[in-house]
Amino acid sequence: MEDQLTFSTFMLSLSTSVLLSLGELPDPITNEKNINLSLAKQTIGLIEMLLKKTKGNLTEAEDRLVGNMLYDLRMKYIEASKNQ
Repeated sequence: MEDQLTFSTFMLSLSTSVLLSLGELPDPITNEKNINLSLAKQTIGLIEMLLKKTKGNLTEAEDRLVGNMLYDLRMKYIEASKNQ
């Protein structure tokens, strides 16, 4: 069975990238937690842009997933920024 890339899985992969950049998850290669706020902010911006560009073309579930994801990522970014 082949893994199929969907909009939701793509957005979840971007979310995982943000979590890595915020030090929420360890790097899969080094197993170390590193913080790169600039990269996290850039990826959050990319998710925001994709949400705007796909407005009206997402299913209700996709729209809810991305909206909730963005809220959570923004809150984690703010928290990480306070600790730097």
